[in-house]
Formats: sequence, structure tokens, C-alpha cells
Amino acid sequence: MTLDRTTRRGALKALGAGTAAAALPLWARYAGAQSAAPIRIGFQKHATGIGATYGRWYERVSAAAVKRINEAGGINGRMVELVTEDDGTDPKRGAEVVEKFALEHNCDIAFGTLFSHVVMGSAPRAGELKLPYFVVSEGHHVASGALNRWTLQPGITDVKSQVRAMAPWVAGNLGKKVTMMFPDYAFGHDHRDNFSEAIAAAGGEIAGLIAIPPTETAFTKYFPQIPRETEVIYHVMVGPGVLTFVKEMGEFFGPSRPQIFGFIDSLEGVDLASPGLEFLDGTYFWEGNPRYAQPDQTSHDKMFRAAVGVDDNGASVDDPRDVSTYAHMFGCWETLNVIKAGMEAAGYAGPEDRQKLVEAVEAMTDMPLSDDHPQGAKVFNGKTHQVFGPQYISKVEGGRLNVVHTAPIEDGLYPDEVDYTTQSF
Repeated sequence: MTLDRTTRRGALKALGAGTAAAALPLWARYAGAQSAAPIRIGFQKHATGIGATYGRWYERVSAAAVKRINEAGGINGRMVELVTEDDGTDPKRGAEVVEKFALEHNCDIAFGTLFSHVVMGSAPRAGELKLPYFVVSEGHHVASGALNRWTLQPGITDVKSQVRAMAPWVAGNLGKKVTMMFPDYAFGHDHRDNFSEAIAAAGGEIAGLIAIPPTETAFTKYFPQIPRETEVIYHVMVGPGVLTFVKEMGEFFGPSRPQIFGFIDSLEGVDLASPGLEFLDGTYFWEGNPRYAQPDQTSHDKMFRAAVGVDDNGASVDDPRDVSTYAHMFGCWETLNVIKAGMEAAGYAGPEDRQKLVEAVEAMTDMPLSDDHPQGAKVFNGKTHQVFGPQYISKVEGGRLNVVHTAPIEDGLYPDEVDYTTQSF
């Protein structure tokens, strides 16, 4: 376990914010929080296992978000601490980590889980412990009603929303007969089920479904399974073999390939300039947040990159070979800001107010584009515990990703499948 103790400076809650606090001497503005117990956020990190690349960047972004929150006075005049535990990207260990947060580390909440099978394994324990569990996962498990009232996803959109927004563009611009290549676990099944439905609604059809074990390291044997009538290959791969997957796909098809539409998950943390990826030029990707700074870059994206130490190419400012998981990691930043807003609205003072915190977040709706939400404006559905936001389609051109289509929030909306607010705590 590691503990991230960011700056202990914080403003007295009684002093308020704005000009009144700003007029006070620096020592007076930050004296009160010195003696206040910190708010402890358990960060469930994929430090090892197939999610390790994401885990490293999720931690980096989370630490930067906490630093910003603390430098602005913390939450309700209290500093914030991240308490980090490695879940090994494993469902069983995930549940054990959640238990440690609640019973050993005395955390106020748990946060940060990405891989959907880990969320599915951890959320039931969070519910039993009545520990607010804020996931950054994209899986449809939250909004499907499969989890519980203590589990929320307010900082990143889910797969169902993403594919509903993408499918009409794919059918209208690339082709209608699609073969899907996806990881054989909950996240991949979300893609399989929801894109199959969405492409059919857009006038297309599924030509083939190819499920691949998430720990697979050799992929050439799967490509001959692609039906000859395929017009578009839809790929969304994760884990240590993603670079090998994309390279072997290029070697298999050569210049005579179908259209290719991928989710950037297949190349998160991978440099597009890597040898063997040249064939990707002219192919398309979904991005949750554009890796490369675009000509219309907002001041909020510029601020976010600076805060987390990422350059205009989506790589670490310290090492251009260290490519970030930019399409996903913003979710940690935005979720922590939602937690802050929820705790402030609830007047959160300690674990006895956990239910108030959940209810305060459930009451949220519009989240404007801002430094708190640099990926884009969002709408939160308190009944389903799921946020909705813009989606981006980018084209690989000259070794970089250029956004060619931005799907608005409305394109990803879908009917509610659950109302968690009717469930008891």
C-alpha cells in the first residue's frame, strides 16, 4: 500500500471562498486545515496485471487532481489523501482491496477502477460495506442495473453510449458489414452486444464475431476467421499484446485490407510511430479524449495536459516515448472533481455522511465544459448512476490522430435500464 500525501495547505471551511478568503493573509487562509483529519480516498490501482499501463497513468492523473483540489483548499476545508492499493487487475483481489479500504485504511470512499471484470468483482463488496464506489471503467455494468446504489460512474461514458454514437458514422462512411474482434471478458462482451444492436439500427450487420482471450500474445491465427464479405473490421483489444495485435493485423492484410475502425484501447499507451504501425495510416479510431492536441484545442484541455505532465502528442513531457492513456485517464480527473462537488453539496463530514454523498451525486445533472471537466460538457443521469458526454472519431494521418467527427451527447443517450434511487441503501 502506498499513501500519497499531497500538500497539507487548506482553507478553513468557515472562511468560505472567493474574494473574502483571497483577502486574508496566506497563513490565515490555510491554517485551519492543518488540524483537520484528511479525507481519505482509496485508489484501486491496476499496478500489475493486464491493466498496468492504465493503472500507472490513472494514478498520475489522480495525484495531479488531488494536488489541484488541495491547493484550492481541499474539500470542506480538509485535505485529501489518496490511499493506493494494487488489485492486480483481478476481480478477487479487487474485492479484497475494497475491504481493506473500508476496514483497514478507514477510507471515506473507493475510486478509480477501470477493468470491468474487476468492477464486477469489487462492487458487490462495496455495497455490503456501504462504501461509495466511484468507478472509471466505461463498462455498461453500472447503467445496466447489475450493481448497486453505492456504485457510480460520473466521470466517463460507458460502452453502450460510445457505440450508439459511433455506429451510424461507421455504417454511413466505412461500410455496413462489420466483423468485430474483441477481448473475451465483460468489457469485450459489452462491445459485442451493444455494437451489434447499434450497427443493426444504423442499417448495418455483423458479418463475424471473433472473441480473443485478453491475455493472448499471438493473433495471426485469428485473422483467417474474418469472413470474406467483411467491409469493416472493428477492433477493441486490451492488455500486453495490443501492439502485437495491430502489427500482425497489418502483416496479414498488407495493402489489401477492409476499412478498419478501432477503439483506441487497442493502442492506448502505444506510440503511433512504432515500427510496423505504418499500415494504420488512413484507418479510424474512437477516442474518449483526443490524444493529440487539435487545432480547436480548448483552454481546458491545455490546462489538463499541463497539470498531468502530457505534451501536445499525448506523451509524457519527461519522455516522449512514454505515451499516455489519454482517451481514458481524464475520467479520474473528472470523477475526483465530481466527488469534491458531491461532498461539498452534502456537507460531508465523515463516513456517517456516505449516504448523503451518494444522494448529492444522484442529484447532479449538467456538468459544463470547464477545468473540472476538460474532456467536454456532460450530463449525469442520477437514476442510472451514469454520465454521458461527447465522443470523438479520429483518422490516422501522417502518424497522428486527427479528429474528423465529434458526436454530441445526444447521440449516445439511451433509455434507462434501472433506477438506483428507488433502491434502499
